[in-house]
Amino acid sequence: MELSPGWEKISPSDGHYFFGYYDRNPWNADESLHLALKAPQAERLPLPGESAEVGVIEAATGSFHRLATTRAWCHQQGSMTLWLTHRPDCFIFNDWDVEEKRMVARVCSVGGGIVDSYSRPIYAMSPDGRWGASLDFARIPRRGYSYADAVLDTSPADLENDGIFVVDMQTGASHLLVSYGQMFERHPARHCTEGRHSWLNHIIFNCDSTKLLFLLRHCVNARVEPWPWQTHMYTVELTGEDLACTLPDFYWRQGISHQMWGRSPHEILIDANWQGKGSEYVVFDETIRPLRAERISTGLGPMGHLIFSPDGKWMLADTYSVDGEQRLGRLDMATAELKVIGRFRHVQPKEYPGDVRCDLHPRWNSEGSVVTVDSIHDGMRGIYCLRL
Repeated sequence: MELSPGWEKISPSDGHYFFGYYDRNPWNADESLHLALKAPQAERLPLPGESAEVGVIEAATGSFHRLATTRAWCHQQGSMTLWLTHRPDCFIFNDWDVEEKRMVARVCSVGGGIVDSYSRPIYAMSPDGRWGASLDFARIPRRGYSYADAVLDTSPADLENDGIFVVDMQTGASHLLVSYGQMFERHPARHCTEGRHSWLNHIIFNCDSTKLLFLLRHCVNARVEPWPWQTHMYTVELTGEDLACTLPDFYWRQGISHQMWGRSPHEILIDANWQGKGSEYVVFDETIRPLRAERISTGLGPMGHLIFSPDGKWMLADTYSVDGEQRLGRLDMATAELKVIGRFRHVQPKEYPGDVRCDLHPRWNSEGSVVTVDSIHDGMRGIYCLRL
């Protein structure tokens, strides 16, 4: 399929390359290097012991430099690679420690390979680079959002000793920020958790590194099929104070698929099909309870990943597949004009598991002038770039 005008492929064509999620910047400080994984396959979930290559793509040449391998990767979120702000030319990625049989985060230097590690896997990092957030990947029953070597753990949640952990990215020290027990105490319908498997997912820091949002989910049978699950979104300060369920399952059942912090420390951005006419883009202040939502735009189609530009003047919005096509739009916040800036033909065989699909997962650079996405429209996963 021919690319939309302006887009160029920046990854090689000798394999499957992708970055992963949309809540992080894949570029280094001078934007000469783009983080990437090279996966051995793109048609099934990873198997235990199956590795992917971790490295960087040179923007100038399009060449991929393999710097490490990891056994902790998935097609939706990669290995959670992130550049470190306090260690120039270093990034982190999640891995499975074979000797200790547990998840860790490795520190990789562009010039020297693995140079350090953290004792916990890192899910997200604060914008100021000081804090990381961690959870137990083994509890996630959606195996497309977890790691094969982190064997699914369906035991009851440890109410006092498990939950969301915060890691000091400079010292490596970690502490339990909020436990399952504390979450259940503030649950809007705790009886709905009885006899169900509970897990955590999708941790995100707000723009001034003072708060987290995350999803607490429950399902009946984690080993057979987690769907349908209940979703409750919580927010909490990095001090552990003001823990609240700010978006209960009722709102999710009406058609929310994704969430993201917005342009200010308390603004949250969601896509919501509350009118049954397709997803709309909605913001609300998480400190105002009950919720008061404001629509900022109608949507492009079913569901999507939404993210504001660093200066808040623009918003990117992709779509899930519509008749095999996924679209990417850019919303001008000053005029509310939503313009399609990319169309990608994504058709995968029906026998492929759903969580092996290729979402665009649009990412901004630090200036809001460059966008990259993952696409499989030419038959191989690749990373594509648009300079605005």
